[in-house]
Order: sequence, then structure tokens, then C-alpha cells
Amino acid sequence: MVIPPPERAARVTRFLKPYLLRMHFTNKYVSAQVIHTPTSTVACSASSQEKLLRPNMESTRDVAAATKIGKLLGERLLLKGIPAVSIHMKREQKYHGKVKAVIDSVREAGVKLL
Repeated sequence: MVIPPPERAARVTRFLKPYLLRMHFTNKYVSAQVIHTPTSTVACSASSQEKLLRPNMESTRDVAAATKIGKLLGERLLLKGIPAVSIHMKREQKYHGKVKAVIDSVREAGVKLL
């Protein structure tokens, strides 16, 4: 049995940042997803593990792959009607390298960052 998340009042939900961008990097792949925080569901995601992307990429783990993943995620967000997201970085992540590539390419795709 799945227990749904508690309902929040509209006045509280209006001031929260509802969409959260999370990034995950492994030694082989780059993935990013946008989570809708009030319902705790994944609104949109992109990964270098996708079969359609792998033939077009030289490497699935470098900065160029992170740039392509960010661009693809930004386009998917705009298709779903999500105009803005906030960013969640782990403590060890710095705005440099792959993290910067994903964030900048999402921004260039037309999604506003909060």
C-alpha cells in the first residue's frame, strides 16, 4: 500500500520552489533529473545511459556529455511546460566542471534557474 504525501495548503505551496534539479555523476555516466517536490515525483530526466544518445556521444562521462545531457533536459522541461527550476547540489559538488556544464546548458536551453 502506497501512502500519498500529505497535502499542503495552497498558500504554503505557492512560496516553495516546486521543481528541483538534481545531478548524479558516476565514473561511467552522467544523469540529471527534475523532481516535483510537493508530490515527490520525477517530472523529467535525462541520462547518458539512454540507448538513443549513446551512438551520438564519444564518451558518456566527460564534460561534453554533461553539456548534452543538460541541453536535452532543458528541452524536455520546456516541452512539459516547466519554465523554472531550482538547483540542489550535494555538499561535495562545486560549480565547476560537469556540474557547471549541466547547469549552463539547462540555462541556455531557456529554463530559468531560481
